[in-house]
Amino acid sequence: MPYYIYRVTQTGPIRHLNKIAEFDVFKEASNEAKRLRRETDLAPGEAFKTMFAANELEAEDLLNQPPREDLTTGEDY
Repeated sequence: MPYYIYRVTQTGPIRHLNKIAEFDVFKEASNEAKRLRRETDLAPGEAFKTMFAANELEAEDLLNQPPREDLTTGEDY
């Protein structure tokens, strides 16, 4: 499965996704994402995200899902 790099722009509840690159190897994807974060001036609400997925549709679906809630709350923790 490939690694995808997206530029994610959050405007209110909607995320705009712009595919930047696709890599077969994690190290290459990670290095490129780090380089982009270092060399690009991002506006507030923008970020570069790396996603491991079977295809672009799955990657975009995963990026659009809300973050998981913290499950370590309650009396047991």
